[in-house]
Amino acid sequence: MLNLVKSGLIAGLLLAVAGCAGSESMTDMENRQQTVDQATETVHAFINDPDKTWFRAHVGNARGVLVLPRLYKAGFIWGGSGGNGVLLGRGDKPGDFSYPAFYTIGSLTFGLQIGGQVSNVVMLVMTDSGMDALLSTDVKLGADASIAVGPVGTGVAAQTADILLFSRDKGLFGGLTIEGSVLQPRDSWNAQYYGKPARGIDIIVKRDVTNPGADALRQALAKTSM
Repeated sequence: MLNLVKSGLIAGLLLAVAGCAGSESMTDMENRQQTVDQATETVHAFINDPDKTWFRAHVGNARGVLVLPRLYKAGFIWGGSGGNGVLLGRGDKPGDFSYPAFYTIGSLTFGLQIGGQVSNVVMLVMTDSGMDALLSTDVKLGADASIAVGPVGTGVAAQTADILLFSRDKGLFGGLTIEGSVLQPRDSWNAQYYGKPARGIDIIVKRDVTNPGADALRQALAKTSM
């Protein structure tokens, strides 16, 4: 019985997240572009946030940037979180960001939790090993790649985690916990957005595909990192 309840809650959460990702009346391409546009809005919000001084100062040092414009968390005893986002890699030149690869994130938790929360999340991938993990297969944050909450304000000088998380939260849960969540590439979304099959390594490393709909996002990150 408990497993049935658990499965129902997971299914309900995933349906809620999917519903928030875009209207059913939209085409697949419109939904993908909406995710990119929301990611652009999120980057601009972080640029203008007075508490994100450390973030702005270190975007240019990151190996990659993962933007989750809408990370949803909900629950009653059993809970979970999920959302869609994009990963961009930084090249060798200042401000040289790749086109985005699509990802999804999800987790399941148990404990006293009643309410809901929506977070704008940006993760700075600070190490080559962190980028390698994201470009391989499914990644469990905290296990396959270490993750820590990024500094607020001017922060501190040293950070050793593979990935640093920055968020802007709205809701009843308070602080966002993301360790243990699983990141998965969405290759089907990549194919729809770029018009041909494309994995993260094709988009971020080989740079085999382009879509002008993501130019504003790339320019926002480039401006922040220079």
